[in-house]
Amino acid sequence: MIDLQEVILEKDHLIPFLRKLHKEARLIAPVTNEYGDTLFTEIEDIDKQTIDLKRQPQSSLKDFFLPQQETLAHYTNDDNGYVFTPPSPPQETIYFGVRSCDLTALLYMDLIFSKPSKDASYYARRNSSLIITLGCNDPFDNCFCEATNSGPYLEYGYGLQFVDLGKSYYVSAGRRRGADLLKKWSYFFREVTKEDQDRRYQLFLEARGRFSRNIQVSHACRKLQNEDVDETIWEKLAGRCYDCGGCAYVCPTCTCFSVDDLAIDETSGIRVRSWDACTSSGFTRMAGNHNPTDRSRHALKRRFLHKLKYDFQEHGKASCTGCGRCVDICFGGVDITTFIKLFTRETS
Repeated sequence: MIDLQEVILEKDHLIPFLRKLHKEARLIAPVTNEYGDTLFTEIEDIDKQTIDLKRQPQSSLKDFFLPQQETLAHYTNDDNGYVFTPPSPPQETIYFGVRSCDLTALLYMDLIFSKPSKDASYYARRNSSLIITLGCNDPFDNCFCEATNSGPYLEYGYGLQFVDLGKSYYVSAGRRRGADLLKKWSYFFREVTKEDQDRRYQLFLEARGRFSRNIQVSHACRKLQNEDVDETIWEKLAGRCYDCGGCAYVCPTCTCFSVDDLAIDETSGIRVRSWDACTSSGFTRMAGNHNPTDRSRHALKRRFLHKLKYDFQEHGKASCTGCGRCVDICFGGVDITTFIKLFTRETS
């Protein structure tokens, strides 16, 4: 009998397997659009859209679990007071081709949106999702997930994890919903052999040796617990920051938001949640247009200390997952890896 925790899926069977899953749930996967951008995209017709598992998606899953702008509730106001109506429940959704760093980011968001109580909107989406990850055999140029313990493969958190063996995928179930899928569609799979296991382990070792960036994330986190950052470092970084906010938008663990009530008419409106970021000029602005922080010097300081110092204090690890997106997008060269290099060099 096949062990339904670990199985082999031949590549010829991938699309038929996904076609079965798509009949039961919404399917999200990386797709390269006509402009050459690879983004997580809803698959409308799996036979007409090509899933791209070679390139890193420029977007993360954050867009789906914490939309850039979402309506939290509709409200009405009459003689009986305010009445809030939540949105319709989300669809069951399967996310396929998710890299290890992006699932790690989602696990971080689970922590953030569970305190002090579970965020209803976020967890409605989370509880109706299944994540199918893809182990990274060939890390991308700016990735450093090994330095953040976010990859290249994962040991937990996924529904299913795929590892590309060449002509087939080594599929592991990490949660019961994933194991249930393997059991339901067992005729797509074959049993794992000793050769498959050896091949998977060899690919893992080779992937760990392919990282081209040596970023001392753990060292920086530990040093930040005991040492202050020299102000000249913040000055160097601030002088090259263009205030575009791109780093916060592409970062899979930037979860700051603002909430606004927007009137539709005299008796009704909507409550809207929108992304915000500590690098935004209005993030610390107070009533009367007063801002207690020096925008030019403190924006990046808040961002980097949050990810590397305060989250390390709270959770025992940085909230950076090493995906490298901020490196790709920052044309000023003041991404988190630049800060880590400057700080660890100054304090070593």
